[in-house]
Amino acid sequence: MLLTVNGEEREFDSSLTVSQLLGELGIDARKVALERNLEIVPRSAYEGTELIEGDRLEVVHFIGGGSAAEKTTQVVAAGDPFTVAGLAFQSRLIVGTGRYKDFEETRLAIEASGAEIVTVAVRRVNVTDPDQPMLVDFVDPKKYTYLPNTAGCFTAADALRTLRLAREAGGWNLVKLEVLGDEKTLYPDMIETLEATEALVKEGFDVMVYCTDDPLLAKRLEDAGAAAIMPLGAPIGSGLGLQNPINIRLIVELARVPVLVDAGVGTASDATIAMELGCDGVLMNTAIAHASDPIAMARAMKLAVESGRLAYQAGRMPKKMYADPSSPLGGLI
Repeated sequence: MLLTVNGEEREFDSSLTVSQLLGELGIDARKVALERNLEIVPRSAYEGTELIEGDRLEVVHFIGGGSAAEKTTQVVAAGDPFTVAGLAFQSRLIVGTGRYKDFEETRLAIEASGAEIVTVAVRRVNVTDPDQPMLVDFVDPKKYTYLPNTAGCFTAADALRTLRLAREAGGWNLVKLEVLGDEKTLYPDMIETLEATEALVKEGFDVMVYCTDDPLLAKRLEDAGAAAIMPLGAPIGSGLGLQNPINIRLIVELARVPVLVDAGVGTASDATIAMELGCDGVLMNTAIAHASDPIAMARAMKLAVESGRLAYQAGRMPKKMYADPSSPLGGLI
């Protein structure tokens, strides 16, 4: 029997169920989601689903356990919690899990950052080497909230397909949506993004949405049911810092849901500026992973986000055109 598994044709001696196929491939069914001819096969149906000649299968992974329900009891965010989709967190820094030299460095950087939410991409399982280490082996999904994202998707249809698989793999409804417009700028395609947001909300997802820094489009996303708005500070991976703080501030003022700067942060001061503008949090990956010392930069970003939040709450002094001496002039000798 000829099957196509993750894009590769493979020959099998006899007919198989999904469960038997995963067993032959040496893949732990608890750690993956499986799609057959563009339709997700629930884990409960693996034993009874017979494969037939010509079936096209996609086997993806990112997570091996945990649930959003567990997080509500595990996370006790006191004082000034960051709350999204009914879940409370102490840290306002969200970090990505890509671009590190290995999974061990990823683990150490996340620990140093103090982040409780980590973004994860949904990717094919390496069926030729099922014993290859997985992220879940280093970053425990029972300790951290995994935030599946749609990195690399350029259409609403691809984003929907990806997040449906993600929910099957991990059971979590909290997701990050990004639908890119082109490969050079990686700017979001806002028409496709809005379409995908509306569809995901109807399917019960809690959607944190990567978007442009347009206040009107950000409001449209919120009206469509987005759980959080995530305007870019600058192009993904550029490290340019916040290029349009005025628009970010306008988005914050108009929003009734959390606003987080996503993309473009290069160093700690960029994160602080975002928080001083009133953002509820910051998401970053490259700024930490591509630093000369990722672990030290992760610590710096943790402190930068905390500092910016405290400064915003404290309320900065007004800006003035001319000098205003801090020492009284009365009684001057």
